[in-house]
Amino acid sequence: MLIFRCNFADVLSGLVAGTVERFAHASFIERWKFVAGFLILLCSIATIVNAEPTVDQQIDQAIHQHLQTLMNKQAAEKNWQGMRLVLVNTPLTSTNKLTPCPTKIKVSGGNATKLSREQLTLECSGMKGWPIKVSSDMQVFLPIVTSTAVINRGETIQRNQLQTQETDIAKLQRGFYHRATEIIGMGAKRRIRANQILSPDLIDQPQLIKRGEKIKIIANRDGISASMPGEALEKGGEGEVIRVKNLSSGKTIEAKVIEAGVVTSTF
Repeated sequence: MLIFRCNFADVLSGLVAGTVERFAHASFIERWKFVAGFLILLCSIATIVNAEPTVDQQIDQAIHQHLQTLMNKQAAEKNWQGMRLVLVNTPLTSTNKLTPCPTKIKVSGGNATKLSREQLTLECSGMKGWPIKVSSDMQVFLPIVTSTAVINRGETIQRNQLQTQETDIAKLQRGFYHRATEIIGMGAKRRIRANQILSPDLIDQPQLIKRGEKIKIIANRDGISASMPGEALEKGGEGEVIRVKNLSSGKTIEAKVIEAGVVTSTF
């Protein structure tokens, strides 16, 4: 919607100052041409000032503001920068007979974690034909990390092998990385193609336990917790199950890595 505002006193004074002499010496026909042109100008300005958005424009604006607010909260929680929304709205209720809403349209529904098609309810208080249902296809574009060249399996990832590219994250079911610093220095779990989106399943997570390292084994059973010294027989990252040796009993067991130097038995 184009909004034009001016001080008509200033406009009139400017017009008078600049044209009074020409107007005084103009012919009768020229004077009427000037008056007619001036009236057309005033009508055009009034039309622009009083222009109102259509119902469809109001719907698009209300939905964009609603979903933008939802996504901004998620972006703040995950420290996302440079997020951009693209929406395609399809009314499920006919809007042909609706008149523009004189108040703010209330929008309900939507889930920022779904990142997909949303069904929303829009209401204009006291107006006939409302509320209406609208389906909104949401695309969420965000700079994410991709590879600049082939990264071979087992290779340590370097800064010059990474770049960011704006991508619709709603389609990335395997996850993604928003910043290169999240994975610099980690290893490639498998071969990564050039320009491939990097997801957690492609990256070897940091090794919290090294083979041969002395560790603490925590055992929990029936509400009772006990710890004992152990030795790692394999390396492992958080959440991985590795073989460890209980130095108290001499037995070899499987345990899950929960933090650096600490595992919990799986029995």
